[in-house]
Amino acid sequence: MSILKGPFLSKDFIGANEDFNSSKIVLLGMPYDCTCSNRAGTRFAPQAARLESIGIETYSVYFDRDMEDTLFYDAGDLEYPFGNAARALEITENNVDCIYNAGKKLLGVGGEHLITLASVKSVLKKYDNLAVIQFDAHTDLRSQYLGEELTHSGVMYKIANLIGYDNIAQIGLRSGEKEEFEIVRKYGTLKTKKEELDKFKDKNIFLTIDLDVLDPSLMSGVGTPEAGGMTYKELMDWILYLKDFNIVGADIMELAPDIDITKTSTATACKLIREVLMLL
Repeated sequence: MSILKGPFLSKDFIGANEDFNSSKIVLLGMPYDCTCSNRAGTRFAPQAARLESIGIETYSVYFDRDMEDTLFYDAGDLEYPFGNAARALEITENNVDCIYNAGKKLLGVGGEHLITLASVKSVLKKYDNLAVIQFDAHTDLRSQYLGEELTHSGVMYKIANLIGYDNIAQIGLRSGEKEEFEIVRKYGTLKTKKEELDKFKDKNIFLTIDLDVLDPSLMSGVGTPEAGGMTYKELMDWILYLKDFNIVGADIMELAPDIDITKTSTATACKLIREVLMLL
């Protein structure tokens, strides 16, 4: 019997470190989309991103740094039960606990935005004085949606109950219910200038990016596209501003790769993953 000689393409995200113990960051796929209220398919995001990542460079021009120097480990995807949001959150929190208990940071890739709630709960066990910076087209401040409390439409409402609205910054908002924007105005969570984030420089920060913050002309592969969004360059200007902040974890959510048959959305998500790795 002959032995296969290769070479073989890795199933990991490009630039990943093969050794968990020596890694500083863990990329974790979060393929859950059972509460998606419009166009489903974000469960396919992590695997699509890994496949598409072979087409990007590991070097970031923005940060003048290579992904291979970030020492990140690709842990693969979590396995979720269908339809059970509470159990999906529990699975996520338990596994993110393992990442932080091992002294590493999370970069989650998903998947619907609800799962961010579990990641924040886990990070709170490790870090006090936590703030969450959210890039998103939507406020995500609903207390319930169609009678359900656990949905992607209410993730920031749940997070605010954990850390308070004073510790939340929302960037790129352009859609939501009237009552949600009343909350935004009441607590001043919407930030339109980078300098408004300076109040968080003494805090530990979890960064969550819903890809629909980008304009659908660039990012059509999302569950709920909203016209009037950021360009990639505008988003990167905000991310570069955060390079001196203490980012203790992050996720990039809501890619629905099969909706965009050009794969532009997936390729863009891959490049954003590369840049966020530089922040961690």
